[in-house]
Amino acid sequence: MSKQPSGSTQLWNEDLAPTSAAQRTWRWYHFAALWVGMVMCIPAYTLSASLIEGGMSGYQAVLTVFLANAIVLLPMLLIGHAGTKYGIPYAVLARASFGTRGARLPALMRAIVACGWYGIQTWFGGQMIYTLLGVMFGGEIGGAKLAGLGINSVQLLCFLAFWGIQFWYIVHGMDAIRKLETYTAPLKILICFVLLGWVHNKAGGFGDLLSAPSQFVEGGKKAGQFWATFWPSLTAMVGFWATLALNIPDFTRFAKSQRDQIVGQSVGLPVPMGLLAMLAVIVTSASVVLYGKAIWDPVDLASRMTGAAVLIALLVLLIDTVSVNLAANLVGPAYDFSSLAPKLISYKTGGYITAGIAIVMMPWKILESTQGYIFTWLIGYSALLGPIAGILIVDYYFVRKTELAVEQLYLDDGVYSYGGGWNMAALVAFVVGVLPNIPGFLNAAFPASFPQVGDGFKTIYTYAWFVGIAISALVYAVMMKGKALPAMRPAAQS
Repeated sequence: MSKQPSGSTQLWNEDLAPTSAAQRTWRWYHFAALWVGMVMCIPAYTLSASLIEGGMSGYQAVLTVFLANAIVLLPMLLIGHAGTKYGIPYAVLARASFGTRGARLPALMRAIVACGWYGIQTWFGGQMIYTLLGVMFGGEIGGAKLAGLGINSVQLLCFLAFWGIQFWYIVHGMDAIRKLETYTAPLKILICFVLLGWVHNKAGGFGDLLSAPSQFVEGGKKAGQFWATFWPSLTAMVGFWATLALNIPDFTRFAKSQRDQIVGQSVGLPVPMGLLAMLAVIVTSASVVLYGKAIWDPVDLASRMTGAAVLIALLVLLIDTVSVNLAANLVGPAYDFSSLAPKLISYKTGGYITAGIAIVMMPWKILESTQGYIFTWLIGYSALLGPIAGILIVDYYFVRKTELAVEQLYLDDGVYSYGGGWNMAALVAFVVGVLPNIPGFLNAAFPASFPQVGDGFKTIYTYAWFVGIAISALVYAVMMKGKALPAMRPAAQS
C-alpha cells in the first residue's frame, strides 16, 4: 500500500507508508554493517569502565556486555519481523496495540530518549573537534566561558560544526545513512586492529588489567557481592540498546527478506559488542603502562598520541560518532515526530526537529548535572521502554499471530482505533509495567530527596527492563484475551 488509503485520514504520509519492493534494498551485510557501525561508539567503548569500576574483572565485564546484547537481540528480531513483513515503521506498528491515537505515547517516549542521546553524542563529536584543534594549536583554546552557557566560544563553534555535518545527512535521507554505515564499518574494524597493534608496541604488551582478579573474590573489597552488582549492570547494558529494540522496524522495513534482517542483526550485534568491550579493556590496560593511569575515554587517549596518529585517531572517532548518532538517534525520532502529525511533519521535518532539540537542550549541562550517568540514565529509560516492548511483542505474536490489516493502521475509524483512538488495555499494561520501578528510579536518581525507599523497590529496580517487559506483557495478554478476532476480520477481507 504505497498510495494513501481510501477515506479521510490524518495518519498517513509517504514516509510512514509501507515500503515498496523497490525500496527494499537492504541485504544481511547492510544490517551487519549497520550494527558494527553503531556498536563502535564512544559510549559503548566506555561501558566496560563502569563495570570494572563496579568491581568486575576484565573478563567478567566483557562477558556481561556480550550476554546483555545477546538478550536484547531477541526482542530486536521479534519486533523487527513486523517491519520486514509489512514495510511499516515502529510508530505505525505501535498503532496495532496502542491504538491510532494512543501510539503517539510510545512514539513520544522513544523520541524523547533519542533526542537526549542525539544531543549528547553531538556534544561528544564537537568535543573531538575541539580536542583536535587543541592538539594542533598546542594547548587550550577558546578563552573564558560564555555567560549562561558554561562553555567557551570555540567549544560552542565546534559543537555547531559537528551538528552541521550531521545535518547534511538529515537532508539527504535514509539512503545516505545506509551508505555511510556500509562504507565506514570495515574502516572501524581495521582501526580496532591498528589501535591494538599501537598499544602493544608502545606498552611492550597489554598490561595487567585483563589478568587482574575481580573485587568479588574472597579477600577482595567486595567479596561475595558479585550478583548484587551483576544484575543492575546487566539491566543497564540491556538498556543501552533498548531504544533500538523498539524502533528496529524503522530499518527492517527496508530489508529484502526476513533472513536478511535476522542474519544481519545476529552477526552484527552481540559478538562485535563483546569484542569492543574486550578492546576497551585491553587498550585501557596498556594505558596504565603508558601513562600511569587507566584512560577509558578514547578522545583523551587519542589526544595523548603524537604526530599523524592523533589526527587519524580523532578523524576516525568523528566519522564513528556521526554514523552512530544518525542511525541510533536520528532515524527513530524522525519517524516518531512524523507520526504525531503526518500531514504536517515528514521524516525530514522530524529529523530537523530532533536536530533543533539537540541544540536547545544544551547536552553539556545534562552531562554535568547527572550523577551516575550510565546507570541512572540507562536503567531509568529501560524501565520505560521495556513495558512498550512487552506490549508490542504480545500483541504481534500472541494476539494478532503476526497478521495485521495494514490499511486499517492508517484509518481514523478503522479496527485499530479502539475507543477514540486509544486501546485502554495497552495503556493500563504500560502504566502497571512502569509503576513498580518508579520508587527505585527516584532513589537512584535523587538519593537525597528519596532516601526512605524500601529494599524491595530497590531490588525490583535492579531488574527494571526485565520487570517492565514481563509485567506489561502479562497484563496486556490477559486484558486482550478473546479480543483479537474482531480486529482480524478486515485483514482477511483485504
